[in-house]
Order: sequence, then C-alpha cells, then structure tokens
Amino acid sequence: MEQAPPDPEKQLKPATLEPLGRPDPGLEAVAGEEAERAREEGSEADTMTDNNFGLKKIEISVSEAEKRTGRNAMNMQETYTAYLIETRSVEHADGQSVLTDSLWRRYSEFELLRNYLLVYYPHIVVPPLPEKREGNWKETVNETGFQLKADSRLKALNATFRVKNPDKRFTELKHYSDELQSVISHLLRVRARVADRLYGVYKVHGNYGRVFSEWSAIEKEMGDGLQSAGHHMDVYASSIDDILEDEEHYADQLKEYLFYAEALRAVCRKHELMQYDLEMAAQDLASKKQQCEELATGTVRTFSLKGMTTKLFGQETPEQREARIKVLEEQINEGEQQLKSKNLEGREFVKNAWTDIERFKEQKNRDLKEALISYAVMQISMCKKGIQVWTNAKECFSKM
Repeated sequence: MEQAPPDPEKQLKPATLEPLGRPDPGLEAVAGEEAERAREEGSEADTMTDNNFGLKKIEISVSEAEKRTGRNAMNMQETYTAYLIETRSVEHADGQSVLTDSLWRRYSEFELLRNYLLVYYPHIVVPPLPEKREGNWKETVNETGFQLKADSRLKALNATFRVKNPDKRFTELKHYSDELQSVISHLLRVRARVADRLYGVYKVHGNYGRVFSEWSAIEKEMGDGLQSAGHHMDVYASSIDDILEDEEHYADQLKEYLFYAEALRAVCRKHELMQYDLEMAAQDLASKKQQCEELATGTVRTFSLKGMTTKLFGQETPEQREARIKVLEEQINEGEQQLKSKNLEGREFVKNAWTDIERFKEQKNRDLKEALISYAVMQISMCKKGIQVWTNAKECFSKM
C-alpha cells in the first residue's frame, strides 16, 4: 500500500464522525495494510493442501436421538435426550458422501456451541436451535424468551436511543426483522386455526362412515353400496393424522425463520453497541483535546468546575500546567490509537456482517419458497383426495 494513514487530527473531529457502515478511504488504506500484514503472517497456513480435512466441504446432520438416564452435577438421576451427530465429506471424485465421524451430544451442548458462536462471531447470523421437546418447568419458562429479552434490552437500550450516526442499512434490517417476525407469527396462527377446523371436518367424515355402515345393516339391496361408501369415509377421516403431521413439518420450517428474526436483531444490536462505543470514544477524545488547547492558550471556552476553582484560588503555576498538558497529550495519543482501532474493528464487522446477511437473505428466499410451494402442493393434493372420496361414494351410491 502506497497511501499513508490519514491525519488523526482531521479524522477524529466529532462533527465529521461517520457511522461504521460508511466508507472512509483513509481507513480503508489502513485496513488494507493490516490485512496485508495478516496475510504475510498467515502465509504458513496458506500452505495447507486440499487434502486437509478443514478445507473440505462437509455435511453435518443429526441422524438419531435416544432417551438416556444419568447423573447430573448434583449427583441426582435425570433423564435426557442424546443426539447422534454425523459428519460426511461431500467433495469426492465419485460424488458420493463418505461418513468421516460421529458422536453423541446433548441439547445443552448445542446451546453451549451456539452461545460460543454468538460471542466470537457476532457478525454471523447464527442459526436458531430447534425447539426443545423435553417438557419440564425450566423449558416452559425459557420458552417465553424472558431472559433473552431482558439481557438484550439491558445491553442495547442505551445504545439504541443514543447513537447519533446510525447506519441506515442496519436500521432498515432491524425493522425488516420485526416485520418478518410479525408476518410469520400471523401466518402460523392462521395455519393453526385452519388445521384445527380441518381436523374437525375430517373427523366428521368418520361420522358419515359410521352412519353409512349402520344404515347398510338394515338394507338388503342398498347394503353393499352403503358399506363401501362408509369404508371410503373412514379411510378419508383417518388420513387427517398424516396430513397434520406433514403440516407440522412445514410449520417448523416457518418457526425456524421466526427465530432467525431474533438472530438478525442480535447482529444489529451488536453494531449499535460498537457504533455507540466509537462515538463515546470520539467524544472523550474531543473533550481532552479541548482541555489541552485551553491549558496551552490560557482561554476557557466552556464552563467547568476546574475553571471556577482557578478563578477562586488563583492560576496554576507554569510547571503544574505543563505537567497537566503532558498527561493530556499522552491520553490524547492513547485515545487516537483506540479510536483508530475501533474504526478498523467496526468497518471489518460491517463488511463481514453484511456478507453473511446477504448469504442469509438468499438462503431464506430459497427455504421459504420451497416450504410455501410444498405447502400449496400438499393442500392441492388434500383437496383432490376430498373430491376423490366423494367421487368414490357417488359411484357406490350409483350401484345401489
């Protein structure tokens, strides 16, 4: 890189402080130098060959689950579910995936992994965990999300309302995540009501079947036709259980993106906190520069307790003033370095976060499109079965 870093005196004025998401040519030059140095230091890692497992694309799946009994930390017996995780390499010449490893893990270990990813990769939209099926009071309370909401509010409340230069993209993303969650929640409620009514309609067809069967017992010429029609109604009524199971599968896909909305907001909150820290650091630096200038020139531009004390008890000696100026200059130099570091960290965060958000958007569009099309196909198939059962019943009635 030929371009020199920008003059911190010009860059750090509060009036020109930019949000983390906006481009700064000078900072980009510094970031480029940092990246080049990192590439040189990491050249040894670049010598890894394609045979290294870490460079290969793998597929991770939970293939099995089983109930187990063991002792907890308090030496009390407990029942829990263990999940078999399998990893498969999917980059083989023959195109076949090959099992590379497998191990058992508990749900709490998945939670631990996800929390680790949230802390060390804050710019990533970390996938939500599936709902825990083990029902006890702890899970029931946690399902309300009270702890997550409490933590996030305490951490982000100050930043949300006091950031002076928010990044418009993250603000819009936060609004989008709120709307996405609202829309999916409403869709799930509608689906639940439709499924409930559908269950009633199917089960009522079972009443048709019972009535036709009972009727067939007192009819000689019409008996066979009524018995056959009743059989078709019974089969139709019993099929609702499989249908609702399929519906629940599609509902789970929608619920996943209901939780993804919170994952998006977590990234936005992290950005707000970083922007807030940046602005506070810039404000503190500007204050120290002003103090240093006032000491050097002997003029006080703003009211301060120190200025009032000086007027009451006399001026400082030149030696005292020089000592204070020296301390402030050291603090200013340290503050400039911290602010430059925060700028670089923030811009790297925005770059990585937005790359992952774009990936998330593409994946979301594919997943939801597939889920909604499959749901529509299932509804069409279900309606066709309803028409077919009555068509069959019509044929039975015609043969009577």
